Amino acid sequence: MLSAPSFFDLTGFDHAALFLQGQPVWQGLRELKRYLDGLTYPGLKSGPEGTTLLRSGVPLSGPVVLFENRVLDGNDLVIEHGDATKGKMTVRDVRGHLLPGASVIMAGAVLLGRRLLIGRGVLVESGAWIKEPAVVGDQTEVRQGAYMRGYCLIGRRCVVGHATEVKHSVFLDDAKAGHFAYVGDSILGNQVNLGAGTKLANLRFTGGEVQVKTPNGPVNTGLRKIGAILGDRVQTGCNSVTNPGTVVGRDSMVLPNHTVPSGYHKNHSIIR
Repeated sequence: MLSAPSFFDLTGFDHAALFLQGQPVWQGLRELKRYLDGLTYPGLKSGPEGTTLLRSGVPLSGPVVLFENRVLDGNDLVIEHGDATKGKMTVRDVRGHLLPGASVIMAGAVLLGRRLLIGRGVLVESGAWIKEPAVVGDQTEVRQGAYMRGYCLIGRRCVVGHATEVKHSVFLDDAKAGHFAYVGDSILGNQVNLGAGTKLANLRFTGGEVQVKTPNGPVNTGLRKIGAILGDRVQTGCNSVTNPGTVVGRDSMVLPNHTVPSGYHKNHSIIR
């Protein structure tokens, strides 16, 4: 009932190895630091004329394009800012040749550290802050004002939205936190959508280990911080809040302005 395959379809997820077989789903959070620390980060190479294009911790002075593990000056290219999550963002050179899979980091974004793995067709907008270590999957958008605080594992075609803060968390493919969200020590399943202002609280007021309440009694997580684990296709309404240790099954809905009690909520729940 509490294993990762009960909540997520992992067959297409590039990082399914994060979830250990036979372990409760929150074990993925326990493994996240070790997993990201163990990845290989190839680094980004600027050409001789652009060695200062991408400096750690310094807001970009102009647009930068990542293509075939190189850093290119976006001012020398033609960028069409279509919806990156649908593959509609394109980058061409001055001769009109397409650079397939090129990713765009707009002026004013900040990348802190070198342990960053940014996929193909990614858009990072102005004002976004990404701290190492972090993985950003193909065709994901990190929008203006997003704050990724480290140990963030973001899948393909995701959205880390405007004024959204993410810390030590996992987004499976097509998960979206589009507006004013807080996602701390949490896991969002495939196609999860957080309504504007959703907050996934991760720390008990009284401190101590977070337990998950189940029909068979409380289960110890061994974690002092755990936010929410939302199964595939869960939706939350605007301004909803989850208490620490909230575990929600697939295809469930949280209605707007609701505070979700901690504990396990079965598949297809309507939480109001």
